[in-house]
Amino acid sequence: RLGADRFRFLLLIGYPYVVVYTADTDPPRVLRVLHSSRDLPRILAGLDP
Repeated sequence: RLGADRFRFLLLIGYPYVVVYTADTDPPRVLRVLHSSRDLPRILAGLDP
């Protein structure tokens, strides 16, 4: 799984990008905007919310 329950993902329809964010704050905190061809599990493993 990609980051288990720590992260939420927003797929940008028509674009090859994924927005990684946390919803535990108000407003949500965007952590990364990543190209979908990247190694997402490896990148997210080292990311702290």
